[in-house]
Amino acid sequence: MKTSSLGKSDAHPFFSAHSHGFIRIATSTPQVRTADVAFNTEAILTEARRAHEASVDLVVYPELCVSSYAIDDLHLQGALLDAVEQAVDRIVTESTSLSPVLLIGAPLRRGGKIYNCALVVCSGQLLGVIPKSFLPNYREYYEKRWFAHGRSVQGQEITVAGVSVPFGTDLIFSASNLPGFCLFVEICEDYWSPNPPSTLGALAGATILANLSASNVTIGKSDERHMLARAQSSRAIAAYAYSASGHGESTTDLAWDGQGMIYELGDLLADSERFSLDPQLCIADVDCDRILSERMRNQTFNDAAEAQACPENWFRTVTFECASVGADIGLQRPIRRFPFVPGRAHKLDEDCYEAFNIQVDGLMRRMTATKAKSIVIGISGGLDSTHALIVAAKTCDRLGLDRSMIRGYTMPGFGTSDHTKSNAWKLMEAMGITAEEIDIVPAATRMLEDIGHPFADGEPVYDVTFENVQAGLRTDYLFRLSGHHSGFVLGTGDLSELALGWCTYGVGDQMSHYGVNAGVPKTLIQYLIRWSIQTSQFDPATDDVLQAILDTEISPELVPADEQGGMQSTEEKIGPYELNDFFLHHIIRWGQKPSKVAFLAYHAWNDAQQGQWPCDFPEAKKNEYDLAAIRFWLEKFLWRFFQFSQFKRSALPNGPKVSSGGALSPRGDWRAPSDAVADVWLEEMRRGVPES
Repeated sequence: MKTSSLGKSDAHPFFSAHSHGFIRIATSTPQVRTADVAFNTEAILTEARRAHEASVDLVVYPELCVSSYAIDDLHLQGALLDAVEQAVDRIVTESTSLSPVLLIGAPLRRGGKIYNCALVVCSGQLLGVIPKSFLPNYREYYEKRWFAHGRSVQGQEITVAGVSVPFGTDLIFSASNLPGFCLFVEICEDYWSPNPPSTLGALAGATILANLSASNVTIGKSDERHMLARAQSSRAIAAYAYSASGHGESTTDLAWDGQGMIYELGDLLADSERFSLDPQLCIADVDCDRILSERMRNQTFNDAAEAQACPENWFRTVTFECASVGADIGLQRPIRRFPFVPGRAHKLDEDCYEAFNIQVDGLMRRMTATKAKSIVIGISGGLDSTHALIVAAKTCDRLGLDRSMIRGYTMPGFGTSDHTKSNAWKLMEAMGITAEEIDIVPAATRMLEDIGHPFADGEPVYDVTFENVQAGLRTDYLFRLSGHHSGFVLGTGDLSELALGWCTYGVGDQMSHYGVNAGVPKTLIQYLIRWSIQTSQFDPATDDVLQAILDTEISPELVPADEQGGMQSTEEKIGPYELNDFFLHHIIRWGQKPSKVAFLAYHAWNDAQQGQWPCDFPEAKKNEYDLAAIRFWLEKFLWRFFQFSQFKRSALPNGPKVSSGGALSPRGDWRAPSDAVADVWLEEMRRGVPES
């Protein structure tokens, strides 16, 4: 994503990724020549310099990269082992002028044994050495022929090139000037083990788990590595960086693909080109702040640490200072503009099917439990009621019920346009439901007269009372109709509206018998309607109406059109839903500070030409927002979410959670006081986010 002042150290702290808890990690596949220590050393340093230029904080190299891996009994040769120690000494010396922490692999001697080791090098120092715990000795592997395992090595030291440093599997490496940068290292086979050492490392506090690997390639091996890295990063609530040996290793009996990958909480951030003849540097910014936030929320993780005798109390911590902190280095990681929208292109249909059918299944259960004879729903011609209706229609289809049991009512008011009213009728007719129209203008006029509202005397006063009279009447009619027809009211309001309080409390669109859209934000509703068209969930006539509704500007249509025919715009009032949903996800799912939410939004939205968009997203709707706009709308969001609208969420009707991003039910994901103030969040944003 584009940044305003890439690489400038004098930029506002807001623009520094480090300020927001990001650590830049690279997996490196350097050139390698079998048993050529001098060549391998120079290749390692070449990639270290490249990483330095890319502002990388941590580089993970392959297993035994100093000597090369596939050299068999040459591991036992004294001349080679001497050369390795000399090479380590040179790498340590050269690292003085380099910013990244280097994780290199080498065979080292101690006490009459040889260990397959990972060495942690930083700014002219060898910080520590980690021996491999599990040595493969099956099929093509014979590591026990040369190496001693390190499973029992704890609290020890090792001398390398005349320098004594910590040695063992009980080491954590922690940056004193970047609180989230906490590293644990394991080697290749370790994470094929049923109990990877990195699990204990994570429970001891490491947020970044690194694996130096050789791992020859066979058919399907890449998928297996991805599966293990994804699972470990998810289960251990951590980042996982994996680097395997590439071209140049001996192919006497094996082949090598040089796979590098970086995962975070089960999400793939970056992976390298495999089978490349050129050195690979696979880079991604890992969000350690996000990792720590998730651990705070996951009490199972903390229980597991306690069950393992709290390893943070007996692991050794080696501290170091990260060399480059504070500059604007941009942000290298995929950021989803629409975090609630399925982002996996190869799984798109499956994910949308799942989201849609979570709603359908929830409504099916409610219908069978209540034994309702009808579903009563208000149809406005807008997105929310449209989506609720297609969910209800699918529910009837799956239960073998005639769609005529759905009773749809369009209730035009003072601001209803002919376009949306027409769409409402076309949709109800296309879906084959029982459709009726109730004009609420007479009843609304009478109520405004009864309460003495200026509009009743001909004054163009379109205030909240004017709007709520209409919204309340619609819901009142629906509840009375549900009683009259032995049914229940299907709520149409969505997660985005609940977050912003953009709903009329009590006798209004905040209330229903079942809120089928309560766990679905506006951006996902738009996408699911688009998906239902693309996958022909309904007939062509229905698809045409659905497309027309998608193309209509979002409006509550409670205020009459102006002299130019302009309709009331929701997004002009409360901000673009695509931004509000972005804010909502990062705040309720991860508890991130407003300044960080703004930083992420800036990198996601400041340039429409950069980054990925959801599949088949309309070109004309690819918007971008500068920092000033993001800050403006975020301030409004924070006030509405934290201070204004919780009382509406505290009295929500039932409705299914749909996205792992969260829901706002007081019985589920979100519990908060209705009388809180937003001062803390607003102050943090004003202090941490520049105006432009």
